[in-house]
Amino acid sequence: MKNILKSTFVVALASAGFTLTGCIDEVEPTSSVSQEQLDSSIKAAESGIYAMPGFMPNFDTSGYYPGSTSHIDFGYSSFMHVRDCMTGDMPKPATGLDRYSLWGEAYVTDNLAYTQLIWNYYYKQILSTNIAAKSYELESENQTARGARSVAMAFRAMLYLDLARWFEFLPNEVTSSVTDDGNDVLNLTVPIVTEETTEEDARNNPRATHKEMFDFILSDLTYAAENIKYSTFTERTLPNEACVYGLLARLYMWDENYAKAAEYADLAISTSGRTPLSEAAWTDPASGFNTLNNTSWMWGMKFEKENDAVITGICNWTSMLSSEAAYGYAGAGAFPMIDAGMYARISDTDFRKLSWVAPAGSELADKVSYCNPAISVRPLVAVKFRPGEGNYMEPSVGSATAVPLMRVEEMYFIYAEALAHTNAAQGKAEVEKFMKTYRDPEYTCEAADQDAIIEEIVFQKRVELWGEGQSLFDIKRLNYSVTRAYAGTNWRQDFRYNTNGRPAWMNMVIIRSEGNNNKAIQGWNNPNFADLYTPITGI
Repeated sequence: MKNILKSTFVVALASAGFTLTGCIDEVEPTSSVSQEQLDSSIKAAESGIYAMPGFMPNFDTSGYYPGSTSHIDFGYSSFMHVRDCMTGDMPKPATGLDRYSLWGEAYVTDNLAYTQLIWNYYYKQILSTNIAAKSYELESENQTARGARSVAMAFRAMLYLDLARWFEFLPNEVTSSVTDDGNDVLNLTVPIVTEETTEEDARNNPRATHKEMFDFILSDLTYAAENIKYSTFTERTLPNEACVYGLLARLYMWDENYAKAAEYADLAISTSGRTPLSEAAWTDPASGFNTLNNTSWMWGMKFEKENDAVITGICNWTSMLSSEAAYGYAGAGAFPMIDAGMYARISDTDFRKLSWVAPAGSELADKVSYCNPAISVRPLVAVKFRPGEGNYMEPSVGSATAVPLMRVEEMYFIYAEALAHTNAAQGKAEVEKFMKTYRDPEYTCEAADQDAIIEEIVFQKRVELWGEGQSLFDIKRLNYSVTRAYAGTNWRQDFRYNTNGRPAWMNMVIIRSEGNNNKAIQGWNNPNFADLYTPITGI
């Protein structure tokens, strides 16, 4: 990927000169640093920190291919949605308006522009974290500098953990880990690029093994855990100490070190000062899942009205996820729904079930709240993500929303699952405690054996985080099957796949042109998964 290499490595090297201890007397030769120079250097470094969340809602007109743009290229949250479309949790109607249909159909290869979008975006976002990290010396004795660097390293860790869990090749029933070139890609993730990576290094940069990636991310998070307490940044669009612990909990779950995962999930909960969302906050038609200022979000991203993605009107999170927005893709018919089987399994006494339009005649039909009443005629359509201020008519308001990146509720479920892997009874007790206290006072975990208890915990986590881009990682990690073809399914006919264990399509492929510029990738890609599954008919 020539453009990626140019932007990620050449620009990074050119931009990395902003350091608090850098040689700035070349600009203004004096024997000491003036206050003006110091202030300028500090502002430049701080701008690197703010550039990280600033790039997250980016509508990148160069990210697709020359001379064209993609309506799904609106930054990080779009690829959260991609992952959800690849599970069995989020069907959509058969419509030409569904910009994510390739992901639902699992028709993805290494030579598609849509595949390139993921690679382009993530490594450009990683570039922003590398530039920010480079602005603060690793060995600085200045506590404020160490705190700022910790923010950048935690941000980078989140991105690499996403990529590692998504691209790591894990066994499945359809594809082999041995490539046509005879190379075994089992447990390989993605190349690691840091602020110290040169262009020469980048042109021969192999996929990191699971252990190499784990060690790299752990190193970033260890530094952050030790120093982020010195950070002066308080915005919820940037990670704080609790977020670092949350990332460590995710990391150790990926590595199947459940004792450590439980330890850090518990630390994240206690340090965050956050409490799970109430029913009123969750279902509020004006502010439900669209504002940063709430009790549970530890970390989020924000679309501002000035963002290009918002200005487009239809190329943003609200357009794609909020079925109540009258102006977007979802409102026009490509609305996200919950899988019918998943919906049926949720208890009617669990208020989270009010996140979707209830079928006519059901006991919940009159209990779902709307900012746009017209949505109520479409059963199982999501109303979880509301337009900004409940304004479903004006994109400049309705699309200026926030998106959750980490909520304290996730930590409760990580804690419960991690315990269940070592002590099933404790895990069962924890999920019952959470559910009864915060979600469903009548809840009882009826699972008896360890595997069933773990599955129940993960199911409740999937309900909790539906639409937030996390469920694919758990399904893939635990080797769970995806079932879309069954009596009463609401999946479109051509997406009705049933797998035996994790789907092959959850081993994401690297864009082919990356190998054209990075010889260490040549012959070491995951296999394509398009056309490997046949839809089940007659249901």
